[in-house]
Amino acid sequence: MSNQRQPIGQLADTVFVGGKVFTATGPAPVDAAVAVAGGRILAVADEAEVRALAGPDTEVVDLAGGLLVPGFQDAHVHPVVAGVQMLSCDLSEERTIDGYLKVVSEYAEAHPEAAWIRGGGWSMDIFPGGTPTRAMLDEVVPDRPVMLTNRDGHGAWVNTRAFHLAGVDRDTPDPADGRIEREPDGTPAGTLQEGAMELVARHVPIATPDEAHVGLLAAQEHLFSLGVTSWQDAMIGAFPGNPDNFGVYLRAAREGSLRARVVGALWWDRERGLEQIPDLEERRRTGQVGRFKATSVKIMQDGIAENFTAGMLEPYLDGCGCATANSGLSFIDPQVLDQAVGILDRSGFQIHFHALGDRAVREVLDALTGALAANGANDNRHHLAHLQIVHPDDVKRFAALGAAANIQALWAAHEPQMDELTIPFLGPERAALQYPFGDLQRAGARLVAGSDWSVSSPNPLWGIHVAVNRAVPDEAPNAPGTREPCPPFFPEQALTLSQALTAYTAGSAWANHLDDVTGTVEEGKYADLVVLDRNPFERPSEEIAETRVLRTYLDGELVFHATH
Repeated sequence: MSNQRQPIGQLADTVFVGGKVFTATGPAPVDAAVAVAGGRILAVADEAEVRALAGPDTEVVDLAGGLLVPGFQDAHVHPVVAGVQMLSCDLSEERTIDGYLKVVSEYAEAHPEAAWIRGGGWSMDIFPGGTPTRAMLDEVVPDRPVMLTNRDGHGAWVNTRAFHLAGVDRDTPDPADGRIEREPDGTPAGTLQEGAMELVARHVPIATPDEAHVGLLAAQEHLFSLGVTSWQDAMIGAFPGNPDNFGVYLRAAREGSLRARVVGALWWDRERGLEQIPDLEERRRTGQVGRFKATSVKIMQDGIAENFTAGMLEPYLDGCGCATANSGLSFIDPQVLDQAVGILDRSGFQIHFHALGDRAVREVLDALTGALAANGANDNRHHLAHLQIVHPDDVKRFAALGAAANIQALWAAHEPQMDELTIPFLGPERAALQYPFGDLQRAGARLVAGSDWSVSSPNPLWGIHVAVNRAVPDEAPNAPGTREPCPPFFPEQALTLSQALTAYTAGSAWANHLDDVTGTVEEGKYADLVVLDRNPFERPSEEIAETRVLRTYLDGELVFHATH
């Protein structure tokens, strides 16, 4: 704020008064009011000065003691997938096997015309061993094929009819990048992990372009209701069970129905090698329309810990605590990864990595080290998403390489999937290395934040709550569901509220190359703003998740207004 401002000479379209402003340029909210004109922030000043900019047609928004913040930006999300799931057989709101089967049965009954029952959103921790069976689905849908992806997208639940139609049986070998869960005689049991999903998914009718377009717009409205005004779609392309969302975004951008600012991360096909780079460059050339810019490349280097496909430096443990022969997967051979990263970096792409296990994180950091040595420093802004386990020796490398840590904070907590399907197979020493947000922050790494929706909730305030408290709010779908509160999950890795909010605003704006026009509340920037119903800085941290979005503005235009 300035105390000696020259007269602006322009009346505001909207002014925000009666609360505080978190500008994301400093550690705490400031006593200020904000004026908006022509879609941009006109002034951030004391209330008297801002009120002086109001004319007879100016909308005056009374924050009523609440907080004005920059629009949230989700740096790792899948809105087309999530939107299509919302409109199909969506299991994401249920938390029991009976609940899942009831949804499937009712959906099948309501859609007799559907040749396949498709959808997803189930959680591994609901099932013994994390693996649902075909027999469960056969009970409710015996006559039609069913394929339902789990909430993290790394596994699928299918029925017997689907296996028969796909020709998958006891003699079908596991693919190199996946696993078929089997019954004792080798018959597929009903769960497909990672690349094995494609064995059935290739037979499933994917959403039509029109269905995907409707799904994207439904997802956009939901994100607006949570204060999200920009995002990075972490998977642009054709992949198992889904349409090529590249065309979906281009259509929405051309017709103006895509109102959010979106960066697209073009999918690196791990079945191909360096020969795909010219195709990615062509997609980048044709994929910058309106508010959509396909300027990033998504490389998935490993899987997830719960199904033992995250790439680890040391082997997973078995149920008795003994080392197994499995250290997870590296989806891209490290030598190929080094070459690809070097070429993509030289071509000016940002690279958005999925790196969850400590070996995958190291492989990616090694590749970025090689690219920096070969190409020199640049402004590509590469980032590593998920980062469930980072070896302590690698924490300091992020800042040195200028690589951002893209955190999905909602996962950094005790909940059934963590406590039952992850920690026992990591062991206590390695489990203590999980989600080291605090260490990364202290080591100077830039933090950006995302949700990975539809894998988990897209609500930024829930993610921020977990980043600060290292515990899941009761409202979240992955809450433990017990009356006894869980202890904080390695609380030494907690962030402050300011750090977590900044990651979800200025941090993600940096990752999206939008920091010159968004991400902070500063004069001249786009008026992408969110009104919160309270100031969480003035409340106990345990109440952060109770904060609600009242209004969301994009370019100064109201795109969401809570009705209650």
